[in-house]
Amino acid sequence: MDISARAFLLTALCVLCLQVRVHAFNRVCYYTNWAQYRPGQGKFVPEDIDPDLCSHIIYAFAKLNGNQLQAYEWNDESTDWSKGMFDRFNAVKSKNPAIKTLLAVGGWNMGSKPFTQMVSTATSRQEFAVTSAKFLRDHNFDGLDLDWEYPANRESPPEDKQRFTELVKELKRVFDEDVRLTGKPPLLLTAAVAAGKSQIYTAYDVGEICRYIDFINVMTYDLHGSWEDHTGHNSPLFPHAMETGDGRYLNLAWASNYWHQTGCPKHKLNIGLAMYGRSFTLSNPSNNDVMASARGTGEAGQFTKEGGFLSYYEVCQMKVSGGQARYIRDQQVPYMTKGDQWVGYDDPDSLKIKVDWIKQNDFGGIMVWALDLDDFTNICGQGKYPLLTAINSALGHTAVDLVTPAPSPIQPNPNPRQSTRTPIVQDVKTTLAPIRPSASDTGNFCTGKSDGIYANPTSCRKYNVCSNGYLFESTCPTGTGYSTIDKTCDYIEKIPGCGP
Repeated sequence: MDISARAFLLTALCVLCLQVRVHAFNRVCYYTNWAQYRPGQGKFVPEDIDPDLCSHIIYAFAKLNGNQLQAYEWNDESTDWSKGMFDRFNAVKSKNPAIKTLLAVGGWNMGSKPFTQMVSTATSRQEFAVTSAKFLRDHNFDGLDLDWEYPANRESPPEDKQRFTELVKELKRVFDEDVRLTGKPPLLLTAAVAAGKSQIYTAYDVGEICRYIDFINVMTYDLHGSWEDHTGHNSPLFPHAMETGDGRYLNLAWASNYWHQTGCPKHKLNIGLAMYGRSFTLSNPSNNDVMASARGTGEAGQFTKEGGFLSYYEVCQMKVSGGQARYIRDQQVPYMTKGDQWVGYDDPDSLKIKVDWIKQNDFGGIMVWALDLDDFTNICGQGKYPLLTAINSALGHTAVDLVTPAPSPIQPNPNPRQSTRTPIVQDVKTTLAPIRPSASDTGNFCTGKSDGIYANPTSCRKYNVCSNGYLFESTCPTGTGYSTIDKTCDYIEKIPGCGP
C-alpha cells in the first residue's frame, strides 16, 4: 500500500472514530449464587469477581413469588453486609464504577409455570413491573434480566409468546416512569434467550421485544449434551460435516444470524460463550470421534458435581491425568477423551476464534456462562481467568471496520408475516465503505463542508461522511433511513417524507 492510500485510509478511520458511534463490545458475565457451596477451590463468592473483565455482571437467580421478585438463597438479602450476597455482589462497583449489575429472574430449574401465572393478565404484569423496579433500586441493581426458559414452551401455552412481549413492553414503560420519578439513571432491561430454531420461532416475537429490550443474551451453548445418544460439542461455531436436517442449525453461527434475520439488530445481540463443557460416557472407548455412540452422562466433576457437566478447570485436570485433547476442524472447537469419557469444551484458542467471528459479523458483544466455571484460582497454570482473559484480549476496546462483512447465508424467515425490519436505531459505522477520492468528490458535495456526517441529497435511505473534502457514502439498513436530528439511522416512519 503506497503512502497516499495509507493516509487516505487513516483519515477515514479518524472520521469514523470521531464522528460516528464507536462500537464498544458488551462483555456480559453471569454470576451464579450456588457456586458458594462448591467444595475447596471450586467455591466462588462475589469477592472472586474480577471487575475489569466484564462490562455487565448478572446475578443468577432470583425467583418469582406470585407476581413479585423474591431472593432465592437464604443469604441473598441478609441484613449483615458481610453475609448478604446482593450487597457483596454489588460492591464490585466500588472497584469498577463503570460496571453494571443486573438481577436475573428464572433459569432452567424454575421452568415456565411461575412466569405463565405472572404474565396472564395486564394487572399481574403491571404488579411485577412496578414491584421489580422498587426491588432493584432497593438492592442497588442496575437492571433486570429475564431468563424465562421458554415462553410458549415447557408447559407454557402458545399465547405466552405474545404475553412475554406485553411483559417486556410493560417493564420498559415502568422503568421509563421510574426515571422520571427518581431522577436516577434508567434501569436496564435484558433477556437470556434460546438458540434453538424451534424455540426462537415459537417463543419470541423477535422484532417487537428487541424494540424495548436493551440487549439480548443468546444462549449459544448446551446445543449438544448427554441427553443425546451420540457425542456432540456443547457450543460449536459451525455445523459438523456429518450433521443433516435440523442438526445443521445447532451451532453458534447459525443461531446468532437467525436472531438477527428474524428481526433483532446485531448491536443488541450478545453471543453466548461457555466456560464449561458437556460430557458423555462412550459406548465403546475405541470409537471416540464426534457423533460416536454414547450410553449416558459423563462422570461428575470433583467440584461442580453434576453428571455430564465439567467446568473448564475440571477439564484441565482431566488433561493432566491423561486426557487426550483433539480438535474438530469444521466446527473449530476442541474436545477431550479419557477412557470412556468424552467432553466437548472451549479453550482460549477456540474462544478467540469465536470472538473474531463475532467481531467480523458486527454483533453487539459476548455473554459468558459463567464466571465461576472459568479457572478463577489458576488450577490450570494458565493464570487466573484464562478464558475471560483470552476473550477480552480478542475483543479489544473498540471495533471500527471500513469494510462491511459479507452477509452469512441463513434460512429464510419461517413466518413471512413477521417483520424482519431493524426495529431500533442502528449504529452507522457498520455500513460505511469509502468512495475513492476523485475530482468530483473534492469539487462537489464535500467542498466547503467540515468533517462530519450529512444527509444524502438524493436518498433519505443514505448518508454521506466528509473527511478532508473526500466523500464516503453509505446506505442505512433495511427499514431505516438517515435522521438529520440524531445523525444516525432510525425507523423510516419516524423520518418525514422517507418511504419504504
